[in-house]
Amino acid sequence: MSFTYSRKINYYETDMMGVVHHSNYIRFLEEARCAWIESMGLPMREIEKRGFTIPVLEVNCKYKMHVTEGDILAIGINLTDYNGVRMTISYDVRDVKTGNVIIEAQTKHCFTNMDLKPINMKKFDEEINTKFEAAKLEK
Repeated sequence: MSFTYSRKINYYETDMMGVVHHSNYIRFLEEARCAWIESMGLPMREIEKRGFTIPVLEVNCKYKMHVTEGDILAIGINLTDYNGVRMTISYDVRDVKTGNVIIEAQTKHCFTNMDLKPINMKKFDEEINTKFEAAKLEK
């Protein structure tokens, strides 16, 4: 994985069975994705200041195991596809203590202007494009 984000599970993220509610994993993926983009020197606020956004088009999540309050997740991120207009990110989410795979997930995104019209970053922002191209090469 090209980037790993760690996160401790909070009590309020669990359900009546004491396990993380399935909807919270989508939030965890977003936290990790934003941290990954920030690690490239491109905080989301900076991308937005430049007039761009990166909406989610699709989320696929396969639940393998559960975690509970106090467990720590390691969320590995790998940019599997990028063409300037769209990108696909794969996630490997593991329990740090056991090493068990908790979920396998994938998100698909596009790059847009602030009016949500798709754009090609190769034409609109060389720095952003170069950073995503470099991330695609990291495996």
